[in-house]
Amino acid sequence: MNEDNVRTQMRKGILEFCVLLLLSRERAYPSDILNRLKAAKLIVVEGTLYALLNRLRKEGHLTYEWEESTMGPPRKYYMITPEGMALLEVMKNEWRQISASIDCFLPSDESNA
Repeated sequence: MNEDNVRTQMRKGILEFCVLLLLSRERAYPSDILNRLKAAKLIVVEGTLYALLNRLRKEGHLTYEWEESTMGPPRKYYMITPEGMALLEVMKNEWRQISASIDCFLPSDESNA
């Protein structure tokens, strides 16, 4: 597996977590979510994000509301639901446990690696 494939697979695994984290802070329009993910160097194609948002909505973790825009058609803003917040808490706990486990294998000083 080449470096790009490794990066892609690892990022897919954390994309849902990152989207829920973003939406736990404030509602967001999909292009805003994409921009924030890109700023964090988590490059995601638009179709992947829309599929994820739709799945999370169907599962009851997200909801949305339409808002009129002065710059064009109405915009769909996504928000996390109480069920989504509960899922996010589970993900946070799992992330902390996984991160702590992986840290056990990483050298404390990367220059000694």
